[in-house]
Amino acid sequence: MWVVPSNTPQRGVLEEDDRFIFLVRRGEECPSTQDLLTSLRQVEKMLAVHEASYQQGLRSLRKKMSALHNSTIIFRSGATCSKPEPPAHGRRLGRVFAAGHEVHFMCKSGFELIGPRTRVCLESLRWSGQQPMCRRFNSTGNSLASISPAAPSSSLPVSLALSASSSSSSSSASSPSPSSSSSPTSSSPLSSVRPSHCTHFLGSTRCTCDVGFTISGRDNNICTDIDECRLFPLGQPGRLCVHQCVNTPGSFHCFCPAGYQLSREGRSCTDIDECENRMQNCTADQACVNTYGGFQCATVACPHMNNATYIKTSPMRCERNPCMLGDKACTQAPNSISFHFLSVVSNMSAPRVLFRVSAARVLGDTLRFGLAGGRGRGHFSVQRSGRQTGTLLLVTPIKGPATLEAEVEMSELERSNLLGRYLTKVTLFVSPYEF
Repeated sequence: MWVVPSNTPQRGVLEEDDRFIFLVRRGEECPSTQDLLTSLRQVEKMLAVHEASYQQGLRSLRKKMSALHNSTIIFRSGATCSKPEPPAHGRRLGRVFAAGHEVHFMCKSGFELIGPRTRVCLESLRWSGQQPMCRRFNSTGNSLASISPAAPSSSLPVSLALSASSSSSSSSASSPSPSSSSSPTSSSPLSSVRPSHCTHFLGSTRCTCDVGFTISGRDNNICTDIDECRLFPLGQPGRLCVHQCVNTPGSFHCFCPAGYQLSREGRSCTDIDECENRMQNCTADQACVNTYGGFQCATVACPHMNNATYIKTSPMRCERNPCMLGDKACTQAPNSISFHFLSVVSNMSAPRVLFRVSAARVLGDTLRFGLAGGRGRGHFSVQRSGRQTGTLLLVTPIKGPATLEAEVEMSELERSNLLGRYLTKVTLFVSPYEF
């Protein structure tokens, strides 16, 4: 006997029963009712077995999903590690304290972190590692700063109501030589390698390193220090330090020469004004001139000439005594001599305006400006920038350390006859550094 769909044409005797037609070959008897019931019971048993297997698999899947759901609820419903306290003179980064989460620690400027920079909340609801602490960084060197000082300005009154004012420039100088800076050493190789922090969670393992370290090793069980100084060298854009970078385990430190102090952000430095802070040893008859990274004791003395005599009328100004009637040699000498001191960085870009001299009131019909002398004249030029103003320019960069002088002369004439000469001596203290 075969059971076939009712839409399949077959030869033989057909007996129709609901959805199926039972086909009986010629010469064979039709199955009895008992045989049909037996076949139906067997099919029913087979379906029941499949249904039981399906129900069992469904129950097992539901149990697994319930277990996973319950474990997730446990971690989300207040099962957290205790709130870690930030170290003194430092701070904590991270607000989630559940299992598997991390918090990070860092110190304020001038302090270094002792202990792990990262701690993980374990499944036991305890933090990995020990509580870190911040220790004051003991070093004489400091990191460097990008300095933008205001340029000095002054007034230069003379008999013709002359005034001189210096232009703004990012100037700095340093009296100590580059070799006077501290020479820190980098960390030892042993302190640059430490074990990683591994957490086992739901059958998987996750290994992490403290900040400033990278994962390595065959099983990710080693943390190697990242040398930030090598990644960002001094001569490349994006450098970490202007002067000197020293790698430390998990971090780095910037150092600058003597005469600077560490700024708040920990990477730059500001110049120490030795003159204002009374950290200089200039005598009473000397003028203290602050330079970036140091100071200079400048002596302002009136010149001695055979044909004229001068008297000091202010700390930075000398005036000629009256000449005898008909003494042409005396009248050719400068009516006044003023002194000014500037600080500039090494290899400062040029051309650049350094100083301006102007006459507030003119008696004659002509004013002339020019260079009268000084050391390093090839680096300077004088241009007229107005009817009554002359400008001292730096035309070529100067590599420090160096001290240069420029004498700017302003002459007043009436119908080509000299009425007076006024001399301004500008001294440049060039820093050995380019910052």
